[in-house]
Amino acid sequence: MLTITRALYDQIVEHSRADHPDEACGVVAGPVGSGRPERFIPMLNAARSPTFYEFDSADLLKLYREMDDRDEEPVIVYHSHTATEAYPSRTDISYANEPQAHYVLVSTADSDGAGPFQFRSFSIVEGVVTEEEVKVVEAYE
Repeated sequence: MLTITRALYDQIVEHSRADHPDEACGVVAGPVGSGRPERFIPMLNAARSPTFYEFDSADLLKLYREMDDRDEEPVIVYHSHTATEAYPSRTDISYANEPQAHYVLVSTADSDGAGPFQFRSFSIVEGVVTEEEVKVVEAYE
């Protein structure tokens, strides 16, 4: 199960809506081993595409060095789908290389970036996709 604060949830949704019609992408980092998402890090979709996302390699290297310096790891890797449901594509599954992370997808397909949306979380380990419950809380206990 993914437990996430309302503030982080809202930031992911807002980023997804703001980048529509292109896919948005980013990371929420947290202390190593905690499984608790804390620091929202929106990234630039280097592909600038409505059907594909790609982290800029230089930005990604900088992010991983920063997380290492802060004793953090990616707790959530998120991106949006602008034309399809919030479910990992074959490409998404092939790029999933953080087995401890929650892969969050936000679909803005039915909303033109402004209306209803889907927010779903998945575990992706060795190509196996498992949907997880999402629990939104005001603050962590």
